[in-house]
Amino acid sequence: MSDPVANEFDVPQNRPEDDDRLLDSDQNEDGDVDFDDEAPRANESYTADDMQHLDDLEHVRMRPSMYIGDVATQGLHHLVNEVVDNSLDEALAGYATRISVTVNQDGSVTVEDDGRGIPVDVHPDLGYSTLQGVMTVLKFGGKFTKGAYQTSGGLHGVGVTVVNFLSEWCNVEVCRDGYSWYQEYKRGVPTTEVMRGAPTQKHGTKTTFKPDHEIFADVKYDYGVLYHRLQDLAFLNPRIHIQFHDLRDGRGEDFHYKHGVVDFVHNLNREEVAHQDVIYARGSQDGVQVDVALQYSSGYNETVRTYVNNVHTIEGGTHLSGFRRSLTSVLNRYGQKNGLFKNAPPSGEDFREGLTAVVSVRVPEPLFQGQTKTKLGNTEVEGIVSSVFGDYLTKYLEENPATAKTIVQKAIVAAEARESARTRSIAAACPASFATAQAATSTVARSTSSKETRRAAPPKEDAFARRRRFFRCAARSSTRTKRTICAS
Repeated sequence: MSDPVANEFDVPQNRPEDDDRLLDSDQNEDGDVDFDDEAPRANESYTADDMQHLDDLEHVRMRPSMYIGDVATQGLHHLVNEVVDNSLDEALAGYATRISVTVNQDGSVTVEDDGRGIPVDVHPDLGYSTLQGVMTVLKFGGKFTKGAYQTSGGLHGVGVTVVNFLSEWCNVEVCRDGYSWYQEYKRGVPTTEVMRGAPTQKHGTKTTFKPDHEIFADVKYDYGVLYHRLQDLAFLNPRIHIQFHDLRDGRGEDFHYKHGVVDFVHNLNREEVAHQDVIYARGSQDGVQVDVALQYSSGYNETVRTYVNNVHTIEGGTHLSGFRRSLTSVLNRYGQKNGLFKNAPPSGEDFREGLTAVVSVRVPEPLFQGQTKTKLGNTEVEGIVSSVFGDYLTKYLEENPATAKTIVQKAIVAAEARESARTRSIAAACPASFATAQAATSTVARSTSSKETRRAAPPKEDAFARRRRFFRCAARSSTRTKRTICAS
């Protein structure tokens, strides 16, 4: 009798004739198969000589994906993000108002800001310039405590250092303390000392680097990728002017949006809108600043962009879950309070159909997943976002009933469409079962209707009442007969 489990999962059975396919060299003296030669084996000896210590530079260049995600397009453009994030941290601290990003003709990139400039004096723990430490030492920076920066995107002290390590060459010019200061590097190694230049009243940092072709297969920057990233940053920081120039073909743009995330939502929402105004909530709690802007379109797709300290968290995190939870809860409560739900209330997915939103938070101690910072992990942020946004949205709906009803009604229509689609899907997948279920439903409906009809009918007559009604009918019939005879 065949094995039912094997037949069910179509597991191939061993057959005697398959044994003939084994080579003699695959069998040992006992005739058993020897698998020892299938893969290379490690050395039998395992000693201290097998251990290897890599310094910071060697480790980054050997395992670059640990620091920038990959060595393809994403990792290449992440280099620019790391340098720009440092300039933005100066802006968040209130010391920079302008950032310039230039793609040079040779493919290198220059990022310049008007911030305070990287310190250049000798650091007591290093014994050499702080500038050289920032550019060549991992886990060295000014963002581990809140003295220099209250909120920042860079947290690990590795960002600009990794950029230097993965560049064919890198030059840094700092303007501060009345002078310009300059240092050059080649594949992460300083080729000059930190040199003092001419006197200047300027202040800020200018970094130019060229990605190393030994690390990246393609070192050509994409104009569109850089354009959209810099535009997003301008939306998130309405006080900042960001200039972008590509000297390879002369293209460029100056970004400045005084309405911030409200302008961001307008830019994202290209479809016909369901309501004209953009709902904007702003507040802070326990040192966390929250900015949320949203608007519904007549479409079906959900577009929600989330940011933490200007870092685009493409995988979301606790700030996103806090926003979604609050949105569903407040809209659900409003619909029930105003009697807008005839059936079961819509789901969270229904409330987000056609939604365009931007959620931006500033967190003093963000917990990111990995150096590429794709997801936020701070559990307290979920409650803060939910509270700040929920309080504002509740007040907004009460003060704008027309917009509130439009949003809730859109979710109701989405729920009905979802239920209808689910029904059609079941019917298509199991037509026989669906027909049986429908017939059973109809039978129940008819039975219920019949019961309701019977309950609505007058009560049955007792025996005496039936007899009285019979004799009355008989009397009337007799009278009509007599009249007919007399008439004839």
